[in-house]
Amino acid sequence: MERDLEQLLADAFMRRTSLLAADSRHRQALRLFNGFTEGAPELVIDLLGRTAVIHDYAEDCPERSSTVDLLLHKLDFLQAILLKRRNSELPEERNGVLLHGEKCDSFIEEHGVCYALDLTMNHDNSFYGDTRNLRQFLLENMQGKRVLNTFAYTGSLGVAAAAGGAAEVIQTDLSGKFMQCAYRSASLNGFAFTRKNFLIGDFFPTISRMRKQHCKFDCVILDPPFFSSTSRGVVDLAKNPLGVINKVRPLVADNGWLIVVNNSLYLSGAALLAELETICGEGCLEIERFLTVPDDYCFCSSKEEQNYPADPAPFNHPTKIVLLKVHCR
Repeated sequence: MERDLEQLLADAFMRRTSLLAADSRHRQALRLFNGFTEGAPELVIDLLGRTAVIHDYAEDCPERSSTVDLLLHKLDFLQAILLKRRNSELPEERNGVLLHGEKCDSFIEEHGVCYALDLTMNHDNSFYGDTRNLRQFLLENMQGKRVLNTFAYTGSLGVAAAAGGAAEVIQTDLSGKFMQCAYRSASLNGFAFTRKNFLIGDFFPTISRMRKQHCKFDCVILDPPFFSSTSRGVVDLAKNPLGVINKVRPLVADNGWLIVVNNSLYLSGAALLAELETICGEGCLEIERFLTVPDDYCFCSSKEEQNYPADPAPFNHPTKIVLLKVHCR
């Protein structure tokens, strides 16, 4: 079985040869292996600069020394390898244990913009590479716009909007710890963000307050977790994908964008579109287009079909990104 995994990883690296070769400075964020579609659903490996992050979903905590050896052999520039045992009962194992090197990378660079990392802050990478094409869209279309980034997490989408020349960017999230990373990203790029650019608090009262103040934005980004619950409300992208959309829709100015990211594995692409069409039929919203998830997140092995819990089609990945145009009557 270990030998089979070595071959799967070698094949995955071959598929990404051109992507790896394109980054001579080794600052990119790239999915090296997506086990869910490349033959080993218990394993995901990401590259962030010169750090490889192994996300291990196996229940029996297998030895990963051969995986480390293969990574070091294939990627001779690696300076650190971090293992995250995603099903461990120990927070420090979920957040990451160094298997190689002394220090993880503290930032990556994408489309000429720097983004801060804190790879052991949480069980994930503190940066989501699957929204790379969305950041490029924001870079190319936010000149002079007022932008609200809700559920900002570490703020990469808001930073991309600022790099694209946005007139104002407001980032809001429940966690001050995550927002510190967003502030570091702004500083890395020389953006003059202040406390006014960061609203720390629960989504529901924050958005309600903005609605009462009649705030309007040219672009509102909605990228929530697939499920969260606080005393003020529940986010459930599988069972109620329109709930958060209806909350923020009044904040979008006429002819502005409402960008919806739904990452629920259990909501099919067809079901999401059907839900969106019910509110687009009212005339205030229209689906402008979808954005794809980059190839490194979507490669399939020759032996494995995509086997997601729900079919993401017509999207190319369970992270479903929709650009909606808002028309105010």
